[in-house]
Amino acid sequence: MSDKTILPKDEFCARFKAHMIKFAGFEKFDDDDEGPGPTVADYADETAPTYWEDQHRAGESPEECAAADMSYWGED
Repeated sequence: MSDKTILPKDEFCARFKAHMIKFAGFEKFDDDDEGPGPTVADYADETAPTYWEDQHRAGESPEECAAADMSYWGED
């Protein structure tokens, strides 16, 4: 995000979520020791506000933030 425009939180979160859903390749995370995993949509709803507060304000787009978060998926 080169111009460092801060998007409204709701717009940022919607774009973050759309990116995750489009590129996740699955709808729901696997079950774990704590029970069924969340859907990608639910995970994005919980995660996006944190990225809006931190990385977006530092200049990253919603799509960059979502991709960065997704890069850690599957790592133990």
